[in-house]
Amino acid sequence: MKKTLSAGVAAFVLSAVAAQAADLKYPIGEGPFSWDSYNEWKANAPDLSGQTVTITGPWLQPEDAVFRTVAAYFADATGAEVIYTGSDSFEQQIVIDAEAGSAPNIAVFPQPGLAADMAARGLLHPLPESLGAWVAENYGAGESWVDLGTYPDKDGNDQLFGFFYNVNVKSLVWYVPENFEDADYEVPGSMEELKALTEQIVADGETPWCIGLGSGAATGWPATDWVEDLMLRTQPPDVYDAWTTNEMPFNDPRVVAAIEEFGWFARDDAKVSGGSGAVATTDFRDSPKGMFASPPQCYMHRQASFVPAFFPEGIEFGEDVDFFYFPSFSEKDLGNPVLGGGTLLAITDPSDGADAFMKFLELPLAHEVFGAQSGFLTPLKTVNPETYLNDALRGQAEILVNATTFRFDGSDLMPGGVGAGTFWTGMVDYTGGKDAQTVADEIQASWDALK
Repeated sequence: MKKTLSAGVAAFVLSAVAAQAADLKYPIGEGPFSWDSYNEWKANAPDLSGQTVTITGPWLQPEDAVFRTVAAYFADATGAEVIYTGSDSFEQQIVIDAEAGSAPNIAVFPQPGLAADMAARGLLHPLPESLGAWVAENYGAGESWVDLGTYPDKDGNDQLFGFFYNVNVKSLVWYVPENFEDADYEVPGSMEELKALTEQIVADGETPWCIGLGSGAATGWPATDWVEDLMLRTQPPDVYDAWTTNEMPFNDPRVVAAIEEFGWFARDDAKVSGGSGAVATTDFRDSPKGMFASPPQCYMHRQASFVPAFFPEGIEFGEDVDFFYFPSFSEKDLGNPVLGGGTLLAITDPSDGADAFMKFLELPLAHEVFGAQSGFLTPLKTVNPETYLNDALRGQAEILVNATTFRFDGSDLMPGGVGAGTFWTGMVDYTGGKDAQTVADEIQASWDALK
């Protein structure tokens, strides 16, 4: 169905920031924020009085208001006005505006695919040269973030276009501390230990895992996250990248092996609540609830940072539930890879103000103010963890800054017919008993048909 988009039907928020000290969310010098680096930058910041920096992105309320409080510190330091426009049709509108020559100075992309496409068309402008080296040095898994923000320009030359700001973590295993304590189980520090714990729970007559793939028309996607995480734990990052672009076929033995690693957990009746036959039919939103039953129906649940939204009412993080990093194999020597996603900022209409704002985002304060008010996460190592809104975010931020590799959800990087199609359905077939090689062959055949 063809959609016609206009300001009359698209939800949007337009906000301007021209801050004075009294407008700042947190008074300068108060609280656990990194004021010293901000004050030093402010003392040498360019005078942008009378200039405007326009920014467009997908953030609506409440993120819009929170981002405005961040921009206020830039405005206070430079004298510039910052105008942010949030739209629920951002991904369509930014292309229209850029093609018409009316793009904002900066665009906030919810994922890198569209940014890469626009860079290849000459609709983005490279970031300041110093920013790449700064990201590599100051972000956890810094080289990964440089790679994820680097795309070919219209002449085919690789350039840094994207600066990641506000990311999320998928490589998490949730558990109930009381259940672990009662059974004398310890949080595993490696994949070998996680597998040993899984087998120990089975030997104790209990069920280690809750896994559910049900999600309506999107049924199967939770299994793709498992496979992606296991690819990062069994193969180097360049192999993962080749897989997501089909430079390496989907039915390569290394991919089949990762699918079978998932099967080690999900295709064993003794290891999964309800048995392996229930995996595909259990709704992913209902799946974690087994951890909170009495007696527990399972002890662990692998899912991204959003899953607490589906926990029973009244569950408190740290007391009733906690998480640990989905660990890597100690014998593989592949470091600590993390799977996730995130938003990136790119310059769509260059100006002195746009360059200055990107420089401002190097400051810990520009991350801390956002993180103190919302579910914001950053891989910036110099952020004070005390400024995060809660302990759950602090724990996830620790995983991010200690990561050695970060990669985006692989299915999101694949063509829609595969990543949001045959990969999903193939994982349902696999949990239902189909051979991993056959499933991988069928997914590759579907990819070939799209070429």
